[in-house]
Amino acid sequence: MEAVRLAEAGIEKNHGGPFGCVIVLNEEIVGRGWNKVIADNDPTAHAEVMAIRDACKKLGVFHLPDCELYTSCEPCPMCLGAIYWARIKVVYFANNKNDAAAIGFNDSFIYDELTRSRENRKIKMLAIENKDALKLFEKWKLKNDKTLY
Repeated sequence: MEAVRLAEAGIEKNHGGPFGCVIVLNEEIVGRGWNKVIADNDPTAHAEVMAIRDACKKLGVFHLPDCELYTSCEPCPMCLGAIYWARIKVVYFANNKNDAAAIGFNDSFIYDELTRSRENRKIKMLAIENKDALKLFEKWKLKNDKTLY
């Protein structure tokens, strides 16, 4: 599996954790990614996110509804969100989230946080009133030449 090969190459380069991903369109790989959190000093540089960025750039699109994603491990909550935003039609994964937790990549605290109310999360989530921000949303709503995504 190419995703596993990318994961191995990434850890050999000390780019980040053992995660790799490919995006496939019509049986052709159109996006590749591996974990580059350490290499890029970027906590969002997970394999799936990197592969989505690569595929979108190569295809010149911001949605991938006809694509399939193959990954070396079940996606974390952030990557799962990115997969939904990209509108990928199917995800194939090798290792699961329990396998990842067993080697120190435990995302259960994030899954737990998502079920809590804002008031009960570990990171404070405080709403601030800003009329200019609301006006900006109204401007977007009325914009005739916007591209929805």
